[in-house]
Amino acid sequence: MLGNKVLRSTLFVGMLALAGLTLSFEASAACQLVSSNGGKPLNIKPVDSDTPQAKEFLETCNNPYTKIYVKDPEAAKAGRKVMTLNGCTGCHGGKLEGVMAPSLRKDGGQGAFDTKWAYEKHNTDKGLFETIAGGGANPGVSSAVMPTWHNQVEGHAGDGLTTDEILKAIAYIRTQYHGDGEKVWLK
Repeated sequence: MLGNKVLRSTLFVGMLALAGLTLSFEASAACQLVSSNGGKPLNIKPVDSDTPQAKEFLETCNNPYTKIYVKDPEAAKAGRKVMTLNGCTGCHGGKLEGVMAPSLRKDGGQGAFDTKWAYEKHNTDKGLFETIAGGGANPGVSSAVMPTWHNQVEGHAGDGLTTDEILKAIAYIRTQYHGDGEKVWLK
């Protein structure tokens, strides 16, 4: 009789431990970001000044602005402003049509990457965030080198951008997309 109770207690404790490991794994399964330039981890952490949207993205890898901006073109102006004030349009063009850097509209143009993303991962907001935040270089695919922009990443351009600013820019880019293919970022 005592052996049965001990066995059940041990089994119960083991199940709790396993459940605890699963819960702690799920809790630590926050958005894992890696640079498009060499695949190194991007250790971007939430900070006190982050918006709720930025904190949500860093936890889930889902950009809440994307769906908002697609439904509300007026809201998208915040992302356009980020891109204009930080010189993004100097390379990508005022209408994101591509100048010295690839088109972000993907509706055709002069360059080989004007109808498709230079990186397949740009089909997701997470992937696009990784390239903007941590920079990118894709020898053999694109001769362009994207600077590092996130203010938490060493060597960032200028004053750097916050997580929220990058997310707004990405959401604006999505509103300007006219290329073919499934709009994965809206799922």
